[in-house]
Amino acid sequence: MQIKKMLLLGLCVPALAFGVAACSSDDNNDTASTGTTTEADSGTTDAAAAEMNIVETAQATPDLSTLVTAVVAADLAETLSGPGPFTVFAPTNDAFAALPPAELQRLLKPANKDELAKILTYHVVAGDVKAADLSDGQKVETVEGQDLTVTIDGDKVMINDAQVVLPDIETSNGTVHVIDGVLLPKN
Repeated sequence: MQIKKMLLLGLCVPALAFGVAACSSDDNNDTASTGTTTEADSGTTDAAAAEMNIVETAQATPDLSTLVTAVVAADLAETLSGPGPFTVFAPTNDAFAALPPAELQRLLKPANKDELAKILTYHVVAGDVKAADLSDGQKVETVEGQDLTVTIDGDKVMINDAQVVLPDIETSNGTVHVIDGVLLPKN
């Protein structure tokens, strides 16, 4: 399957749910897929992600599908599609799967929307923060209101207890850093 067709298919189906018109293309120069993926199975190229907003980028990234489901359930898709800029520390599907059994299903229920929104906004920072902007021991205030702690040891960057596995995915309204854990705010 060709990369461009995969990207367009990955954008078209989820974009319809958000009423986003992201499915047209006038470029017929497709590139063959090599079948390789990044650690976070990104599914997007840097150039393609830079043209999409944070939600569209997450929709086009297969390993962030659980995050997209949670963002929709918490009614945050419109906000994270807005002008921003935002920085999102985006947990992978495996990160959500590591939560205690049935916890994700509980959080996705409409009755728990406020709790889910609090958890998700704890992953969002106002402004466009690149990996190069982070320093060891830095405290970063989230949209939720509490701080995240940055720890840097060589090439390893941690946000609280989660490791950044794919930094600096540029979008039209900010930056996404893919992480391997779900960040939980203090109550």
